[in-house]
Amino acid sequence: MRLLRRFLLSSAATLACGLQAHAGGTLKAKGSPEQAIQIRDHVVTVSIVDGFARTQVAQTFFNPNERDLEAIYAFPVPESASLSEMTILAGERELQGEVVRTEEAERIYTEEKESGNDAGLAKRDSYRVFEFRVARVPALGEARFRFVYYQPLALDAGVGRYVYPLEDGGTDDAARSFWEREETVQRSFEFHLELSSSWPVEELRLPGLEAAAVLQRLDEGRWQADVIAGAGHALTRDVVLYYRLRDDLPGRVELVPYRASLDAPGTFMLVLTPGIDLAPLGKGADYVFVLDVSGSMEGKLHTLAGGVARALGDLQPKDRFRVVTFDEKAREVVPWTAATPSDVAGALGLIEGLRSGGSTDLHAGLKLGLAKLDDDRATSLVLVTDAVANSGETDPRRFAELMRTHDLRVFGFLLGNSANWPLMRTIADASGGFYAAVSNADDVLGQIHLAKQKVTHEALHDAQLSFSGVKVHDVSVLRTKVYHGQQLVLFGRYAEPGPLAIELRARLTGEDKTYKTTAILPPLDTEHPELERLWAMDRIEHIELARDRGELPEAESGDAIAHLGVSYQLVTDETSMVVLSDDAFARHGIERRNRERTEREHQAQSVRATTPRPSYRVDTEAPAFPSRAHSTSKSSQSGGGALDGVTLLVVLAGAGAARRSRRYEKNARDSA
Repeated sequence: MRLLRRFLLSSAATLACGLQAHAGGTLKAKGSPEQAIQIRDHVVTVSIVDGFARTQVAQTFFNPNERDLEAIYAFPVPESASLSEMTILAGERELQGEVVRTEEAERIYTEEKESGNDAGLAKRDSYRVFEFRVARVPALGEARFRFVYYQPLALDAGVGRYVYPLEDGGTDDAARSFWEREETVQRSFEFHLELSSSWPVEELRLPGLEAAAVLQRLDEGRWQADVIAGAGHALTRDVVLYYRLRDDLPGRVELVPYRASLDAPGTFMLVLTPGIDLAPLGKGADYVFVLDVSGSMEGKLHTLAGGVARALGDLQPKDRFRVVTFDEKAREVVPWTAATPSDVAGALGLIEGLRSGGSTDLHAGLKLGLAKLDDDRATSLVLVTDAVANSGETDPRRFAELMRTHDLRVFGFLLGNSANWPLMRTIADASGGFYAAVSNADDVLGQIHLAKQKVTHEALHDAQLSFSGVKVHDVSVLRTKVYHGQQLVLFGRYAEPGPLAIELRARLTGEDKTYKTTAILPPLDTEHPELERLWAMDRIEHIELARDRGELPEAESGDAIAHLGVSYQLVTDETSMVVLSDDAFARHGIERRNRERTEREHQAQSVRATTPRPSYRVDTEAPAFPSRAHSTSKSSQSGGGALDGVTLLVVLAGAGAARRSRRYEKNARDSA
């Protein structure tokens, strides 16, 4: 795929230079006479265990004003993150947080703040930001606060990726017009990470931080990474970590259980790492580029246009291409055109003349992009956008309906941390495609390679996961298509212990395939209590997706999300965390559910820190998969060494520049 590679690489330098970063930081209303609350220290501590990560952020605020002030801190929402702890150190006291319905949390916080009491509030603004409030930072004094979130992590061709997001993406114009940010630290920024894997880890990489990072390999599966910066460090750049497993590992099935008592339901995390021969696709394809040219893409558009132009130069005369752009309306900039040298040259001028501006009618852009398709030709569609639809049709249900009327999958690439990933999730789910969020700090060549493997190789079709033996319920929904290199991380629950038969059925090159194994769900296992929160967040996202597809009423989905949020102490769109003293919790009659849950989690984390990481593989004796797991060689990953931070956002521009229509795939499978 020279086409894909050149398209991506040509996008790198211009795009990164044009980005205007907006960061996590304290907020101050514009025009306020007070000085902004300062961030003295910002310390991030990350623990990655097979399948999930725990991130703790501790900050010290300083109030440079002559009177007590409220501190407001904004932080981009990491995808699938379950915000589960917030504490405030007020003098010698530690105030802890409990999750309740958002209306109740806001009322209680306001009462406590107006009474002059120490209090805190953590809430979520949809997919955009977490907002933290500390009611009282003393005049000319400090206040310290801490928050914790969990998130699932899946490997991709043996490569793990963790992002600590700081850039907000610059898509929220209303917030930028109201708030001023204080985004530099006065004393120090620290990032500490511990990685513990059941499988050998060959190397770690922190793109753009190679000179500052101290990496230490403790043993085959355990690493440490530390980055420390001094005063003046700006919280404007994401921290991205890659870790690569050894290349010769088997395809495998792993199951991590948790059950606190015989009276409580058990929870499990099921990790499928397919080892299946997925052959490269040898046939060509039509190319449709659907590009966002709205105002939020300012500084990025020239790069996208240049990338498409370079890509056209690599097409063969038998190929065809088409370019659609959209802002407040959609336009076909280049109709279906044969990729002859003269036709390519004629299209280049049109593409290079693109300009950004206006609102974002994403639905119109998709609708036009999906028009005029030839079912008899392989078709590739790449959607490059921040997905912040703010004009035309914006209801996610209409997007799902649109995708279901076309026999085509969309590969989406999202720019920035404030990109609307729930909407892109709906589009990808309804079309059977996939999407990737992209940070400016990503490792370009590695990301290109991983994405290219998916769109240039066969995939498992019509995948179905079934269980027998012990009864399980509320299991994650499996995607019907499994791409090259994808690792599947799913969550579920069980009532009784015993043997669980696991079976994955799918179609590959027209043939039915079955992969199966058996696991044992234990009566008790207290090593991973965090799995309950991860399972609950997975259920919440399932409910949100069903709501966005129009399958669940708004009121019903809101009640279900609120119930899960309160029961498992998660900050959601329906719930918030209020931080109070013990006396205040008693005064307001709030049950201390989160205190009990965090104590269990902290105890388990202390035990894990002092014991070797066990293997949770369940198919050792009778492997479920016939081949080795897909992996990415060291040379492929380290090839990015010649690229610096200027080239980092290239992934988004075209990592999915190949697609095939479902009818074409069916014909190919049936003829194989």
